[in-house]
Amino acid sequence: MTELHTDEVFSILTGKISNAINRTFLRAFVSEGIDITTEQWSVMACLWQKDKVTQQTLCTLTSKDKPSMTRLIDKLEKNNLVTRVSDHFDRRINLIHLTQEGLALQYKATDIVKSIASKTLYNITDEEMNSVRIVLKKIMTNLR
Repeated sequence: MTELHTDEVFSILTGKISNAINRTFLRAFVSEGIDITTEQWSVMACLWQKDKVTQQTLCTLTSKDKPSMTRLIDKLEKNNLVTRVSDHFDRRINLIHLTQEGLALQYKATDIVKSIASKTLYNITDEEMNSVRIVLKKIMTNLR
């Protein structure tokens, strides 16, 4: 194992990089008139891939707990981006649907995310990205 540079490891483990990326996304969303947080965007991105899913499915896809997901969906519903609809086969289950407004947001928000991802990963080689993926997967495995 290589010598640990405590300040660099601490920065990664405390989420400094994640926080910086989240702030960048939030500023870009605000400047484009998109009233969502990065957490809400993660839910919307799942729904843009597959609409009409259960809250539990969204919890699994985003690694969020049920109370957090409930708050996120409540806020998205308040902003008229999603709606809850009872499942036809089991009325105890609500399916989360995109509204027209939520669907219309897809391309604008996705373009912003792609632009920021491109800027964030500028000048990083495929080899470096593969190394990062391997290391981060090992860290996640170690934490389980």
